Amino acid sequence: MESSIDANNDAKQVFKKCGTCSRTFAHILNREFGHIKEPEEAALNPLAGGIMNEGRQCGMLWGAALAIGAEAYRRYKDTNVAIEAAVTATQNVISSFVKRSGTTNCSEIIGFNLKSFLGMTAFMLKVSLQGMNKSHCFNLAEAWAPEAIEAASKGLALGEDKPSEEYLNCTADVVKRMGGTKEEQIMVAGFAGGLGLTGNGCGALSAAIWKKMVDWCKENPGKNPPFFNNKDAKKILRAFNNETNGQLECHKICGRQFSNVKAHSDYIQNGGCRELIEILART
Repeated sequence: MESSIDANNDAKQVFKKCGTCSRTFAHILNREFGHIKEPEEAALNPLAGGIMNEGRQCGMLWGAALAIGAEAYRRYKDTNVAIEAAVTATQNVISSFVKRSGTTNCSEIIGFNLKSFLGMTAFMLKVSLQGMNKSHCFNLAEAWAPEAIEAASKGLALGEDKPSEEYLNCTADVVKRMGGTKEEQIMVAGFAGGLGLTGNGCGALSAAIWKKMVDWCKENPGKNPPFFNNKDAKKILRAFNNETNGQLECHKICGRQFSNVKAHSDYIQNGGCRELIEILART
């Protein structure tokens, strides 16, 4: 697939318009696949900064994964094939991102703790002094955008002609319990297992926040959910932290990392994270 990203700072311009890295990469990939989804893209705002400024996986990855899930839903009629394709393509995109940035985590990329007032102030001051166009995040977005598109496209193609097995998915289950459509469930499928089964920041948490914001966007057309001081997202994060004693990493919550989609499905089938999924869905 020939990328629509050109040499004229296109990714930076999209970043300026979208406002957050998470929304930016959902928009870039959705545009590449030919399907802009504005409410669903805007709903990603709280996942910037590594899930509500927690410094976990970069928002660019959450946004890319969501667009990948949307394309998997359109491309594959079989739900199980779509889930596996979404996870596989997300893994492909993560590998590409790590090759470019050296890490998946926002805090390691920007070098600041955005949860603290001092950290956020220092980060904003640095961006102000550099100028937005020269900021590290903008430069990373510009460099990685064509690579993200290529990695996503190659990863999605791996789902073709695969035999179907029945797969359960923690993130799809959360969204389903929150009243999400089949499309919305597949859109977040790549979030599972700490995003692409990497065991990092919890994908079910991100899926719950995203779905809550999708509903908010549909109730407030033309408005963007707040990035700072998002009361609904904070409520979900508090409930999550109460259940996990403040632990955000999937592999520590589950006591393991998942080698493939079937291993993750078996874990969910056997009751893994059941209470946490229910808490997220009803908060």
